[in-house]
Amino acid sequence: MNTSIDLLRVHIERSVIGQARLTERLLIGLLSGGHLLIEGVPGLAKTTAVRTLASGLALGFHRIQFTPDMIPGDITGTDIFIPRDGSFQFAPGPIFSEIVLADEINRAPPKVQSALLEAMQERQVTVGGVSRPLPSVFMVIATQNPLEQEGTYPLPEAQLDRFQMKIRVDYPSAEEELAILRLANHLAGERETAAAPLQTMTREQLDNCRRQAQAIYLDEMLERYIVELVGVTRAPARRDETLASWISHGASPRATLALAHTARARAWLSGRDFVEPDDIIELAPEVLSHRIGLTFAARAAGVTPAQAVARMLECVPIP
Repeated sequence: MNTSIDLLRVHIERSVIGQARLTERLLIGLLSGGHLLIEGVPGLAKTTAVRTLASGLALGFHRIQFTPDMIPGDITGTDIFIPRDGSFQFAPGPIFSEIVLADEINRAPPKVQSALLEAMQERQVTVGGVSRPLPSVFMVIATQNPLEQEGTYPLPEAQLDRFQMKIRVDYPSAEEELAILRLANHLAGERETAAAPLQTMTREQLDNCRRQAQAIYLDEMLERYIVELVGVTRAPARRDETLASWISHGASPRATLALAHTARARAWLSGRDFVEPDDIIELAPEVLSHRIGLTFAARAAGVTPAQAVARMLECVPIP
């Protein structure tokens, strides 16, 4: 295990109580270079967790608060006319940061959400016919409220596919909430110190950790297991008739790559130099659930994508 990652984990856990799974997923996303989507009702420390992660990195950070009245230029930047020179000058938007927090992304209309598509996939932004590269380290971490909340818009499928993982954040346990209450009442000063920028990891250290994580051994049997899991989302009838009645369309090859990259990162975080089946099984719901479409009958019956993935894991034999 790398000392800088250990320090970063401790830095996050000092400010975010009761979200150990979220902390691990943030680190996995950081190590595998993927974009993350975090879903949960307001007040569950989603924004705090991302801010704390960014404060521990010696990287540029920008938070974008998505609202219904935003326009794409608020994200990408725009060309501004300079009267003195009689020319246009590009004013970069907040997307030109290394860590971007897209807060409450589903409160902005689809046209604004789609402004992120090129940036997330091609690592560049095109404004006025000119394409400009984004930083070599570029990660979008978006938060969203459940679609049942007022004033939310569903994200386009093409954009959902660009998120490596969709992480569901639940309410803390009673003991965890008691710890949060005590921290707020008695340790406010210490909490502010914990949230202060410590920069426990530099860009060079991050690059080194990423190289180590993605060099983790993934056996051919597990590669085939990943391919089979993703394949079931496209042809569920091969494995299970119930799945066939639930799933209308499956995941793209991005899901296959994401599952392999995140499994390697989880193995490295666990101090192993090889991937175990449990790494894949543990991460499959967050890598696949937002990439599959449910039939009308499944939605009417209250079936969730997570339930579909759980049934897939039961149907595909573990190597």
